[in-house]
Amino acid sequence: MSIGVWQIVLILAIVLIIFGAGKLPRVMGDMGKGIRSFKAGINEKDDDDSGKIGNNSSASVSNESKDQDSVKS
Repeated sequence: MSIGVWQIVLILAIVLIIFGAGKLPRVMGDMGKGIRSFKAGINEKDDDDSGKIGNNSSASVSNESKDQDSVKS
């Protein structure tokens, strides 16, 4: 069962009635920002997970040496 053209038109009409034509661009912009934020959060989680899987001992050692160099300066 897939969504048809008439169902999409009905959903858009209901959204237009609820929010009105004036607020609709702002609501859609906020929704877009929320989706971008959600995707960024998912990507950050994926980056964190991939770092745990791989061997990061050399990366942590190099970060520690950079921190020690900055303290000496």
